[in-house]
Amino acid sequence: MDQPALNTLLADLIATWENEVVEFKQADNDYSTNDIGKYFSALSNEANLRGQERAWLVFGVNNKTRSVVGTNYREQPERLHSLKQQVAQSTEPSVTFRDIHVLHHPDGRVLMFEIPAAPRGIPIAWKGHYHARAGESLGALGLDKHDEIRDQTLAQDWSAQRVPAATLADLDEAALTRAREAFAQKYANRFSADEVMGWPLTTFLDRARITQNGQITRTALLLLGKPESVWHLSPHPAQMTWKLEGAERAYQHFAPPFLLTTTRLYQRIRNIQLRLLPQDELLPIEVSKYDQKIVLEALHNCIAHQDYSRNGRVVVIEQPDRLVFENEGNFFDGAPGDYLEGNRIPRRYRNPFLAQAMAELNMIDTMGYGIHDMYARQAKRYFPMPDFDLAEPSAVRLTIYGSVVDPAYSRLLIQKTDLPLADVLALDRVQKKLPIPDEAVGRLKRAGLIEGRKPRFHVSASVAKATGNMADYIRTRAQDDEFYAKLLTDYLRESGQASRAEIDKLLIEKLSDALTPEQKQRKIGNLLTKLRRRGRILNAGSRGKPEWKLAE
Repeated sequence: MDQPALNTLLADLIATWENEVVEFKQADNDYSTNDIGKYFSALSNEANLRGQERAWLVFGVNNKTRSVVGTNYREQPERLHSLKQQVAQSTEPSVTFRDIHVLHHPDGRVLMFEIPAAPRGIPIAWKGHYHARAGESLGALGLDKHDEIRDQTLAQDWSAQRVPAATLADLDEAALTRAREAFAQKYANRFSADEVMGWPLTTFLDRARITQNGQITRTALLLLGKPESVWHLSPHPAQMTWKLEGAERAYQHFAPPFLLTTTRLYQRIRNIQLRLLPQDELLPIEVSKYDQKIVLEALHNCIAHQDYSRNGRVVVIEQPDRLVFENEGNFFDGAPGDYLEGNRIPRRYRNPFLAQAMAELNMIDTMGYGIHDMYARQAKRYFPMPDFDLAEPSAVRLTIYGSVVDPAYSRLLIQKTDLPLADVLALDRVQKKLPIPDEAVGRLKRAGLIEGRKPRFHVSASVAKATGNMADYIRTRAQDDEFYAKLLTDYLRESGQASRAEIDKLLIEKLSDALTPEQKQRKIGNLLTKLRRRGRILNAGSRGKPEWKLAE
């Protein structure tokens, strides 16, 4: 938000004064991070209960006089924004401010902390304790409010349903041990590993949000159940399938416990080491065909977001140069592009109980960072970005590439490691011959990263030179002769005829800077000869002074 918008917002908040979703503090020079965390928990929970998208914690306003007095809290921008990470580290589930707005008010500096509402069905805790507001007071989240939030989705959540016929004996011992280890690792700052391992099993499962009051849920069977106990979920299949396509064909089905079998599926994928871009100008770089964290993130997301009521399975198709992940159900909250920058927080989940349990076991996060992290990790490996396919309304397909599409793109990422993710995403679309927004076109052209005319863009000559890819670049441009031919014929159609000087003026500036002036002249001459031989244009002048026009 800009300064006028922030001024208006502050005035509105002061006019309504403090309520359950707004808190003002003077916070002169400092303020306890622990108290900030408590208010974060309380305001987030209250926003959920009142159907609000956000809550506000405001520094620099006297809570008695209701006047702006200013604050010196964390004046250095990097210290101020480091608070986001501090809050995320101690909230459960891990969540932080949507934004920290700085308002330069005439009466002093005001900080406006934008707090997201707790997701449906999931209250927010600070250091293991749930907080709430009661008027202007801060206190514990009462059992009634806690249950109100928890009950928001249980009735509609397939994964939260209890399985009366199932018992603790239906859970896999190895999976239970691994679950305790994962939980202890996640909360190492609160519990020792020995303490977690010593809890009674029912205590651990309830704390990890896997069971409800000691009763087995569908989530418990999916993540920790024995393969032979899957019948409790019938008629809904609990299965992942790996399928190999290409010269060789193979497949394998994987049943619960998914906490363990996702890794077993990953191990079936042929993940060889690749020698990337071995050219004299560049040192060869060895990378694995697929990044384990990216693959498991994609697979875990499939499990978390699968629509189990559709009686389908999660499918992973291994092709020679890519992996395709398929799961049942539409993309549930927003669109994939909303999460690329890592700023969008999901407001709802198809399987909130399952998602929460997987977060407790370090399988996923519930804050929408997963897609951003996959893209960022793929960029660091110099490979094409993942692609989502939502063409089928009832399914989501995600492609992870295990090979180079355009060597120039990969060499560019090697040379320019500081490119913002937004530029990497746009360049990825260029290499895949996909359209990019006009704003991105302008930005990439100003940076000298692309050239050409809409919709035909290419890696610029300067980048090609920097990456040792001039030959590939020139070959790429050769395929655009038809583009230049159309420019010429359109011009002749409008003007009637044109001299060689006029044609040069039309085309030379549009040709690649990779070509010398002599090469540009020769290219135009070759283009005219080709079009004449094809009968598309003719010379109505002399050989010394040609006048070109369209053939009748």
